[in-house]
Amino acid sequence: MTRRDILTAIPTAFREDGSLDIDGSRAIFRHVAKSGNEGAFVLGTTGEFPAIDHAEFAQIVEAALDELSGAMRVVVHVGAASTFEAVRLVQKARELGAREFAAVTPFYLPASDDGMYAYYEALSAAVGDGQLYVYAFPNRTGNAVSPELLARLAALPNVVGVKASELTLDEIAAYREATPDGFVVYTGADRDLIAAGERGADGVVSGVSSVLPKPFRALAEAAESGDAERIAGAQADVDDLVSVIGGDMPRMKAALRRMGVVDARSRMALDEPGETAVAEIIRVVEAYA
Repeated sequence: MTRRDILTAIPTAFREDGSLDIDGSRAIFRHVAKSGNEGAFVLGTTGEFPAIDHAEFAQIVEAALDELSGAMRVVVHVGAASTFEAVRLVQKARELGAREFAAVTPFYLPASDDGMYAYYEALSAAVGDGQLYVYAFPNRTGNAVSPELLARLAALPNVVGVKASELTLDEIAAYREATPDGFVVYTGADRDLIAAGERGADGVVSGVSSVLPKPFRALAEAAESGDAERIAGAQADVDDLVSVIGGDMPRMKAALRRMGVVDARSRMALDEPGETAVAEIIRVVEAYA
């Protein structure tokens, strides 16, 4: 049976002045907990992790585990520019009860394959009895994980999978071919649940599903049915939704405001949606909520 996990990449709630809104973040977590999705991806790119300090990291992880653990898996992102920092984040998350982790490659400075291997080797040891996902996002980090490097990383204890963001379907297939049976491959492309699955992926990590999960659940169910017409209709709905919200945190938060979940803003230097975009956000909320 084909695996089609949907892990929701969750935005972090900030107030208009940029301060963390932990109660607002809890409201988003409770919204996601009702989605029926298989898991949550906390403090990744969608969660604006580069703008989070240590105290906030602990608050958010604690709140996420509290609100989500009864409903779904919780994968905590711990990636950092240095091994030292990433290990510290693992240790704090473990203290709070996290057992599934993801770590983006080191970023800003270029890292060799051996340097990245050493980074993940240290994280593999730090997660203890937990599980670790490699997070490959070369367009943002500047450091690509080749299939050959991923095969080496897959042999480390506790390294159980990869999240591949902005990689092509051919690159997804190459990851699948390079890794052993049971190694989990997730795409970060919201709309590619079926297309990436056909190339060996086990599911998707989707930020858009944090807002409007129903079209994603419908697509997974349509895929299980094998009904081509039903699949095409469900895919069209997901494509429509993703074309409006995309990987855009201010648009996600505008939709959450429209739905009455939380009045949240972004902390990073991101543009708020304009009038035309807001009208489209309202349309998709009304269509797919």
